[in-house]
Order: sequence, then C-alpha cells, then structure tokens
Amino acid sequence: MADVEHGWDVSVEEAMAIQRRLCPLIVQDTSSIALDSVTTVAGVDASYPAHSQRGRAAIVVFSFPDLKIIEQAVATRESVFPYVPGLLSFREGPIVLDAMAKLKTRPAVLIFDGQGYAHPRRLGLACHLGLYLDIPSVGCAKSRLIGKFVEPGPEKGNRSPLMDHGEVVGMALRTRPKTNPLFVSRGWKIDLPTSVELVLRCLRGYRLPETTRAADALAGQGAGE
Repeated sequence: MADVEHGWDVSVEEAMAIQRRLCPLIVQDTSSIALDSVTTVAGVDASYPAHSQRGRAAIVVFSFPDLKIIEQAVATRESVFPYVPGLLSFREGPIVLDAMAKLKTRPAVLIFDGQGYAHPRRLGLACHLGLYLDIPSVGCAKSRLIGKFVEPGPEKGNRSPLMDHGEVVGMALRTRPKTNPLFVSRGWKIDLPTSVELVLRCLRGYRLPETTRAADALAGQGAGE
C-alpha cells in the first residue's frame, strides 16, 4: 500500500504527524476476517536489552487452529528511533519488518505483543504495522496504555470494555483465573469481537496466548505467564 509507506528515521514531531495521517485509515476500516477461514497466525514481539539500542524481533508462525509451529524468524538491528511512549512502532517497526522479510510463509493474522487501537492516537503497534504490511492484525498487550475499565469477572473469557473519551478502544480480557487481564484491541482488517475470539482460541492454559509466549521467548524476554 504505497499511500501508507513512510520513513522510520524521523523526528518525534514527524512520527506524530505520520500517526495522525494514518489514523483515519484505521478509524474508517470496518472490515474483518472470518476466523473459520484462517489457517495461520503469527506472534510478533521485539525487545531491547536494558541500556542497549540494539533490538531483537521475533515472529513465530503457527498453524491455526491447532497451533503447531511451522516457521519462525529473528532479526536484530540498531534502533533508529528513541524510546518514546506512544511511538513504539517507530522504534520496533524496522526490526519487525526485517524479521517479516525472512519468512517464507505470509501469516493470515498477526498478534502483536503491544497495543492496537487502544492508543492515544488510535495507531498503536498492531494498527501501524498491520496497515503497513496490509495483514490483519491484533494488539494483545500485557498492560494498559490508555482508558478505563471495570475489572472483568474472575473466570477465563470474562471481559469488560476499555473506554477512552466515550469510545470503546479495546477489551480487558481475563485469559486465566486469578491473573491480571490482557488488553486486546483491533489492529487492521479485524474487528474487536473477532480479535478477542482469536486471542481466546490461541490460549493453552497460560495467561498469554501461545503466539505471544513463543515470540516473547524467541525475542529474548522469556516464555512466562
């Protein structure tokens, strides 16, 4: 999608301007994939060791719905952008694209360890890179960036809307009893209910979906939770 391409080595002001330019494309998108047609799903994560500008991105592709690993890719590079809250995609985007270029399989859906629409400018990592790659994407974050929510019920599958300025931007989703909820939001070409259902179908007894657990471990963060 040539109209969404841009440079990554930009200033903070330019990065925010890019987000504002791309945000309407996310807001206007009402399409959504059908999970019954999905045969592959990939977890995406990137990490930076403390006090290091050299990052490592990992993508692990699974068959779906049986969740067998069929391919994985890793990339490392120096960051071209500083750590700035709300602009994570500019720090992690280039390295994720490097890892994506190594894959032989084009995943049907990407689940990012990060925010999607639940973002101050409605363009979190999952929205931004899903749009840039034109691959349906979901944000599945371990912590809340914005919004307010009522604590969901204690059982797996219990959920409550994440609200920001009167808009539902995501869902607080209990994925395992007696654990903190995850924060699921839509990325690109997938609506919020389908995003939540996909995350639930990727659970195998842990707080995190298998996609995130595998990508976290390969990126160097460990496979806990």
